[in-house]
Amino acid sequence: MMTVFVLAQLRVKDLVAYNRYQERFMPILKEFGGRLLPADETPETVEVIWEGDKVVPISFESRYAFEAWSESAAYREIARNRSAGAAAKILLIAGVEKSGWQARCRSGHGVSL
Repeated sequence: MMTVFVLAQLRVKDLVAYNRYQERFMPILKEFGGRLLPADETPETVEVIWEGDKVVPISFESRYAFEAWSESAAYREIARNRSAGAAAKILLIAGVEKSGWQARCRSGHGVSL
């Protein structure tokens, strides 16, 4: 299985609704094996015009685990508060297998950002 990452850029528009989402988020995330990576409410902009208030990176052991979480009744129930409370841009990013990454680094391909 290959790890997948979720990267959410959020702009809070209704703090009360967003707080309701946050209150129930972690137990549901943990139930499906998701891990919250270091989140930042004031990320430093390097090369883009930042349009959000917060960035939230999450990892799952597989796409299957991500889909089980994102399609679960428990998450869909709280996601209504996230949608009401924050505008979001959400990316699903496939992980890179360690052996493949090392091979690309040695060859000089696929290493620039």
